[in-house]
Amino acid sequence: MSEKISVTNAIRVLRAHQITYTEHLYAYEDKGGTAVSARELGVPEHCVIKTLIMENEKKQPAVVLMHGDCEVSTKNLARILGCKTMSPCAPDVANKHSGFIVGGTSPFGTKKTMPVYMQASIADLDKIYINGGRRGFLVGMRPADCARVLQPQWVDVAIDAY
Repeated sequence: MSEKISVTNAIRVLRAHQITYTEHLYAYEDKGGTAVSARELGVPEHCVIKTLIMENEKKQPAVVLMHGDCEVSTKNLARILGCKTMSPCAPDVANKHSGFIVGGTSPFGTKKTMPVYMQASIADLDKIYINGGRRGFLVGMRPADCARVLQPQWVDVAIDAY
C-alpha cells in the first residue's frame, strides 16, 4: 500500500522521543487480530504485539503488551500486581481510557496515563510490530526503544493461544 498515513498521537509520541520506526499499512479485517496483520506484513505473529486495555476489580485500567500468538494469564497478572482480578475492558471502556478505537489501540499517546505491563519475552525479539494508533497501521521498532518510551513493568504472563 502506498497510502499516506495521517499522523496519530502514537506517532507524535514516537517522534518526540526520537524513536526510529518503520510504518506498515495493511488491509484491516474486523476481528482479524494479529493473525491478519502478521499475514499481511509477512512477519511471524509472535513479533506482532497486541495492546490490551485491562482493568482490575476496582476498575483501574492498565495497558498489557503481549505477543500476538499468546494470551494473557489474567490470574497470574492479578497475582503479580497484587489485585483480585484483571480482565479485558469492554471495547467502549477501552476506547474511553486509551482514546483509540479497539483494533487501533496503541500503547503510545493514550488519552489516560496508565501503568504498562510488557511480557518479558518481547525483549528477546529483534524487531516488533505494534499498533501505530489506527486500524490497519503498525509501526516496527526495536523492543528496547518501545520500552524506553513506555517504561513498562516486565511480567511473565504469556500462555500459548493455540
